[in-house]
Amino acid sequence: MAVDMRKREDGKESVPASPTLQVEKTFWEAGQVLVAGLDEAGRGPWAGPVTAAAVILPYDSSLLSTLETVRDSKMLTPGRRERCYLQIIEVALAVGVGRAETEEIDAVGIVPATRLAMLRALGRLEVEPQALILDALSLPAWRRPQRAFPRADATSLSVAAASIMAKVTRDRWMVEVAEMQFPGYGFARHKGYGTRQHREALDRLGVCALHRRTFRPISELIKGPDGF
Repeated sequence: MAVDMRKREDGKESVPASPTLQVEKTFWEAGQVLVAGLDEAGRGPWAGPVTAAAVILPYDSSLLSTLETVRDSKMLTPGRRERCYLQIIEVALAVGVGRAETEEIDAVGIVPATRLAMLRALGRLEVEPQALILDALSLPAWRRPQRAFPRADATSLSVAAASIMAKVTRDRWMVEVAEMQFPGYGFARHKGYGTRQHREALDRLGVCALHRRTFRPISELIKGPDGF
């Protein structure tokens, strides 16, 4: 189930100018019409949950036109992501979103926590998918067919849609909940990522309950200058 990606002059694989339905069609043509794209947001921040989304798009090639503005969420402005979010909600057969909390990330590590969030997203779908497409990270606990490959969020329309749903949901949570419960850290602006503003807030206010204690520099701040 190879994905057709041209080689760049430097030998590295390129990606399409916009996501396609190539991988989805491979599953569709095999009779697996309920295909969920999965992606996450929030693996790298110093604070907050990791959020995953699963999106099942209808068996319809016209989606490339209907969702023509959908891209990997990292390529879109916040305003464009919000508009795409509404389009995806309107078109998708099912959308599920799941989270793994800060305490879970610290307890098991970010990769297992990401997989946990993905399983929770799948559990919140109104229909059970017959196959999965994932961005790089496979899901061993899922026993049905799946295809995981790098840059799936830029290559597969379902995964790109999932990346938007995960990113918008997490950003909204950080703005509404994190900022309200932990004012002063600037979560509404940086969403927990390691910006200068975030570091200055840490120096001023210290570590809060939302911070990932196993992530640097949080772990170093907890230990103190003497390493204890």
